[in-house]
Amino acid sequence: MELKQKIEELKKAQGAVILAHNYQLDEVQEVADYVGDSFYLSKIAASIANEVIVFCGVRFMAETAKILSPHKTVLLPESDAGCPLADTITAEDVRSLKKQHPNAPVVCYINSSAEVKAESDICCTSSNAVKLVAALPDQTVIFIPDENLGDYVAKQVPDKELILWKGCCVTHAKVQPDNIKAVRKKYPEAKILIHPECAPRVVAAADFAGSTAEIIRYAENSKEKTFVIGTELGVLHSLAKSCPDKKFFLLHPGLVCPNMKKTRLHSIYNALQQRQAEITVTEELAIKARLALTRMLG
Repeated sequence: MELKQKIEELKKAQGAVILAHNYQLDEVQEVADYVGDSFYLSKIAASIANEVIVFCGVRFMAETAKILSPHKTVLLPESDAGCPLADTITAEDVRSLKKQHPNAPVVCYINSSAEVKAESDICCTSSNAVKLVAALPDQTVIFIPDENLGDYVAKQVPDKELILWKGCCVTHAKVQPDNIKAVRKKYPEAKILIHPECAPRVVAAADFAGSTAEIIRYAENSKEKTFVIGTELGVLHSLAKSCPDKKFFLLHPGLVCPNMKKTRLHSIYNALQQRQAEITVTEELAIKARLALTRMLG
């Protein structure tokens, strides 16, 4: 409680705001001013008045906040909190894809570096990927870097050809179809809610696929009382708070992102006290990446 109070005092003194992804530790979510998925937090970062943003997430998220709010101070409490999915592709890889498919626009999942965003035409999140791809006039679309999300989008927009990159979220990739069969047997009354970063056969076997925000909304609006959740462990905290009368079980014990779990309360305190791990993005890079992000936000 003492550490929480110190964080609150520092936050007020500096005019700071704390943003936390749904996958963060419970204690981190509890001290955050805003908790949500990547799309929600991107909108908050772009519109919030606070001059200091403490982003409890991974590097690409903090970079996104800095790109959208270049004159603000953006702090990433754990500087080495990265994303293996984002690391699967480089700016040079994107340029190569564009040479191979010169007339195809590049739709870039937000789980990517600033350099990759700068080479892309439009960004997306798992919340709006289908909508954005469907709205493009082009018949062929390059979708990077998550192959599983790209496959999910392609199935929802069958009139388009999607060129996919072979990247995946190592956490969501742990889930296998046999895990679905096992929980169906163990919890026959449960609805299985899956993130589209999971493998296509897993998504096909579930009752619902969507972003973390969409999973939470589905559970909130459903008359069902028992759910098996196929995304990162941290979302169970939000689900328990918004649906106290319902039961939630994690689909696979491996659904824990080590990078998302690096941030602790002391990380936030140190970030505020020492202006630790400030994010910087060159203006040249930010201008290009901001265009793709702004198109995503509409």
